Amino acid sequence: MIDIDRIATFNLADAILGMRNPLESWKLSDSEWDDSETNFCIGERDLTLAQTLIKSGTDDSKFMRQIFVSMDINAPIYWWKEMDTYKVGTTANSTSTMHKLAQTPITKKNFSFDGANDVLIVSHTENPEWSMPVREVEDNLLKVLEDIRQRYLKTKSESYWRALIQLLPESWNQLRTWTANYQVLRNIYFARRYHKLSEWQTFCTMIENLPYGKELICYNGEENE
Repeated sequence: MIDIDRIATFNLADAILGMRNPLESWKLSDSEWDDSETNFCIGERDLTLAQTLIKSGTDDSKFMRQIFVSMDINAPIYWWKEMDTYKVGTTANSTSTMHKLAQTPITKKNFSFDGANDVLIVSHTENPEWSMPVREVEDNLLKVLEDIRQRYLKTKSESYWRALIQLLPESWNQLRTWTANYQVLRNIYFARRYHKLSEWQTFCTMIENLPYGKELICYNGEENE
């Protein structure tokens, strides 16, 4: 499960204008704001130059680092561990598991339990006939975690708090406000667009739908489809 909200893109106009600084070709720029002055429209000449620079590599397409993006991402820890691969050019401000974990009831809405509920856990030792669906394991784990949370609230014992932290599975969802730029998103897109985690597929679809996402971030040196 992944939820992406409050998506905003900044500095597109200045980045496109600055793209022409090396050859001082500003007079050739054909991009402009729409009548409402809320949407910046990249002109045909500017788009051609932008894609030529992107095709030439990251040194020539520095303008991509000057198009900024911010979003709120609510995703499980197992996905965040992979997202944390992308550290350069990114900043994330997360909700605090350390400070907030014990303050609200622990329920299924706090986790990404999806796609594996029908899997059976089968014993191969004492009882070969024994099996249990994953959904029962999830339910039992939730009961254990909530019991530990309640005991911690009553006793304030560090032992209960540590047990709660240590037993928390990687499916725990965490909200982060995440910022990056179009070059970082380009790196992510081409590395993760075919990843088997559905969260990455959702994230890459979001990238495609950003302003000029397909034309800039996802541009592969060929004619746009």
